[in-house]
Amino acid sequence: MYIDFRKRFMFLVLSLLINATGHALTISTNLGSAVWTASAVNINNCFSINSLSLVIFLEGLAINCLVSLIDKKRKISKFLLDLLFITPFSILVQYFTNYLEGLNLQHQLLLIRIVLDILGIVFISLGTSLYQRANIVLHSNDDFMQTIRFMFLHGDATKAQIIHFLVSHAIWAVGIGTIISFFFQGSMIKWFDIHAFKHLKHYDI
Repeated sequence: MYIDFRKRFMFLVLSLLINATGHALTISTNLGSAVWTASAVNINNCFSINSLSLVIFLEGLAINCLVSLIDKKRKISKFLLDLLFITPFSILVQYFTNYLEGLNLQHQLLLIRIVLDILGIVFISLGTSLYQRANIVLHSNDDFMQTIRFMFLHGDATKAQIIHFLVSHAIWAVGIGTIISFFFQGSMIKWFDIHAFKHLKHYDI
């Protein structure tokens, strides 16, 4: 049991780094981010909050409350654990974004930016697949998608991603990355579920 949990925790840490890097790539290329990141970036800019990490945290807190309303059987410990995920995640996204923006990616050739933006979406999908399967703690947005996916859609990640997009307010910021995320991120998560680290199954579903 200890070894099994240790493996899950290692995948959680790995997924956190991969996911935060992916989000930072999509933000720094300025070609459209994944749906929840796009909304956070635009809220941050619209209200001149000047703290992307704070906006990501508050957005995650709001969605965490929504998940608890949908899933009546959800334990308070799950609510608190998901909050624990949001803090390092938001800090890492802010840190990696600051670093990548220092490389002036927005001023690179458009083709390079497109490739990096798509790579960011791929990283996000891989990271999401890993920590959803480890299922120790999740970002509230992904916990929301996971709840819909397994409670109502028989595990279909593609349909869950589409519903997640429709109920989010990320429509404010639509770019190449957002469109790719909308149409393909669910399918990429499903593909990584099957082909990436095959020995990592979905825990506690």
